[in-house]
Amino acid sequence: MTPEMDEAVYAQLKRLAERIHRERGFGQQTLDATSLLHEAWEKLARSDGEIVSREHFVAVAARAMRQLLIDRARARASQKRGGDPMRTTLSGLGDAPMAHEQILALDGALEQLEQVDPTAAQVVMLRALGGATATEAGEALGVSRSTVDRAWRFGRAFLVDRLD
Repeated sequence: MTPEMDEAVYAQLKRLAERIHRERGFGQQTLDATSLLHEAWEKLARSDGEIVSREHFVAVAARAMRQLLIDRARARASQKRGGDPMRTTLSGLGDAPMAHEQILALDGALEQLEQVDPTAAQVVMLRALGGATATEAGEALGVSRSTVDRAWRFGRAFLVDRLD
């Protein structure tokens, strides 16, 4: 896949990457927002998937950014020895930086959610990790606001149950 990226799409993805760092606490990592965006772009350029719309491209790019952050968190967590497991919940998600262990726990729970309800997993990923609003998530996924709201409620409840 070699998607075309015009200035508007680049600006939208740049805002998304900046929001991840600012609101979701990933700024503690060595990867700044621009580097995150560019690494995600390189990952997308190497893949062979088909992009069907601008919204689809933004959703795929958000997923690529998530995967990059998860990979970095796994690498950092594997370097540490010992330590107690951390309890991870969705309460206050985005209020404070997330530790690498919390990111990994959230990723595992998201993978379980994806098996149960793929739409809810995508909505949670876009909203919780990508910082998208309900409207932006609906546009990215091509679903209505009410579908996003239902998926968000279910996804949060599912994750809270898995992370408590």
